[in-house]
Amino acid sequence: MEVTVSALSLALMVLAAEPGATQPAIGASEQIQTVIDEVEKLCLKRTIYMIGRNKAQRLAELVRQTRPELVVECGTAIGYSGLWIARELKAARHGKLITIEINPQTAREAEANFRRAGLSDYVTVRLGDARKVVRDIPGPIDFVFIDCGYSNYYPVFCGLEKKLRPGAVVVADNVGLDSGGAMDNYLKLVRSSYQSQTEWFDVNLPWAKRDAMEVTRIVAGKR
Repeated sequence: MEVTVSALSLALMVLAAEPGATQPAIGASEQIQTVIDEVEKLCLKRTIYMIGRNKAQRLAELVRQTRPELVVECGTAIGYSGLWIARELKAARHGKLITIEINPQTAREAEANFRRAGLSDYVTVRLGDARKVVRDIPGPIDFVFIDCGYSNYYPVFCGLEKKLRPGAVVVADNVGLDSGGAMDNYLKLVRSSYQSQTEWFDVNLPWAKRDAMEVTRIVAGKR
């Protein structure tokens, strides 16, 4: 099942602006948004691959709907997507993010960005190979965002699968860019075993104009 989401993102932005919509405190929101804007500019300047605004808005919406106790992100980079996730956790005053990065210098930069945004209390950066690190993360896990090497999607998911709480959401990025089929085994697994759909976005980034995320919901008893 495929869903186009660019119009949905605009509708969500309008809804969030309506009176009575749940928002973080104004000061905190402005601080976080400033850091997000700065990190986005750095990613574009240095060609650090990131999800971009349209996908980030959808990711944040899914986190908001799920209200997770524990989020695991595989592929921190300098913290762009993690900032969007952690902002939702802070707004809800609920939940923690464990984000995994293999590059020590990049991990340190991400940690600095989380501190500047006032989100350190909601984020732990773990250094290492996500395929190995996930084995040591205790469950239950409520939300997963996979955005690392395409061939790692399957082993990362397998390392987390038994720790996923029923109702958990797993989001896999770059599904529209994997022309070589490196994540085919991952997609075959989640599409055959769980409720999964492909959501397409206009991203308009230098390295891609259009991309997709696979959104999978873990249903008890399906596997």
